[in-house]
Amino acid sequence: MAIFLTKDSRVLVQGMTGSEGARHTSRMLAAGTNVVAGVTPGKGGRTVDFGERTVPVFGSVAEAVGETGADVSVVFVPPRFTGAAVEETVAAAVPLCVVITEGVPVHDAIRFRALARGGGTRVIGPNCPGLISPGQSSAGIIPADITAAGRIGLVSKSGTLTYQLMYELRDLGFSTAVGIGGDPVIGTTHIDCLQAFQDDPGTDAIVMIGEIGGDAEERAAAYISANITKPVVAYVAGFTAPEGRTMGHAGAIVSGSSGTAQAKKEALEAAGVRVGRTPSETARLLRSAPAVT
Repeated sequence: MAIFLTKDSRVLVQGMTGSEGARHTSRMLAAGTNVVAGVTPGKGGRTVDFGERTVPVFGSVAEAVGETGADVSVVFVPPRFTGAAVEETVAAAVPLCVVITEGVPVHDAIRFRALARGGGTRVIGPNCPGLISPGQSSAGIIPADITAAGRIGLVSKSGTLTYQLMYELRDLGFSTAVGIGGDPVIGTTHIDCLQAFQDDPGTDAIVMIGEIGGDAEERAAAYISANITKPVVAYVAGFTAPEGRTMGHAGAIVSGSSGTAQAKKEALEAAGVRVGRTPSETARLLRSAPAVT
């Protein structure tokens, strides 16, 4: 089992004819993803050869969906075109839209998130690595060769830490790993993934990765306390962040004690979540969870 993405998912790639889109489409195909279409305005009717698979290119998402039955879109387009790309996906009633693009204007993200929620499309991202259900399908840029299929669920703000925890726990393996992105405005939250993993019979335990800034982790802690019965371990990036310094992610805004790694750790621990001080310690905590041992 898995959440959001399975072997039956039919994936289209917006921007597949660009260099990044083509490179990561090749990697997705190698991971077993059923990529059925590319979408690039003005290039409909072409095909792209990926060796063992030739993928047709369509001029619009609606045309691609109509011809191929695609139910997942992965967006690799420049930031100024991302809003329109997501809106086109929503208009075509695609259930899942994975937005890899970094640097999307906040006002665009606000607009397409609201549109997607009203239209029934789940958006993951923007500025995220996507998601992978190992052995089944990959939608985004997460390396498929660093882990294996298993029964751990992973939800993370950080792309790099997604990869590290997947590697640290590669012998146990994952049902699904979801990189939700660290921007101030994102489509899918920690809470959305936590509940999906709770409902997934193929997931026994959950790893949650957060980072300094905002209150998403505190809200997740409250939700875990009230709704999640499976074991959860967590890591919060930023314990060593210097006070008063601007950090990398757009969402990493700390005000006083609010949003600090320590405040998030305390909120999670109050909800019964064990929190590691390092990724390696977090992996060790997961290994000792009752559902895993």
